[in-house]
Amino acid sequence: MEPVGFPITVDTSALLAVLLREPARPGILNATDNSRLAAAPSLPWEVGNALVAGVRRRRLTPAQAHDAWTSYQQVPIRLVQIDIARALALATSLRVYAYDAYVLETARLERTPLLTLDRGMARAARTMGLPLVEVTE
Repeated sequence: MEPVGFPITVDTSALLAVLLREPARPGILNATDNSRLAAAPSLPWEVGNALVAGVRRRRLTPAQAHDAWTSYQQVPIRLVQIDIARALALATSLRVYAYDAYVLETARLERTPLLTLDRGMARAARTMGLPLVEVTE
């Protein structure tokens, strides 16, 4: 069934909290129930990188990382093509990483609220005047 709720741009921090069953998971699932999710085109690589980092730091087993990736592939998220040059300009003006700017540019371009658990990302979004999805635990 196609989600019918309002659109939300989601970042890696929020998605990983769901995939790895972190404490914020119920609040995120509640906030995104029936929503159409959008993300920066870098999302799959960021998720993969975070899962490998979790294994290398011994916070995840290889099996847990594999299961999380399998779960990721089931989440209906539309990857948005953005203007990389515009995102890079945003990154330098806000003094954030390029990957963060890709997410911010996605939310700006899509005119959607941003769901993030990253405080720095939330601060940058507020600076841009982007609405945020509040998550309660």
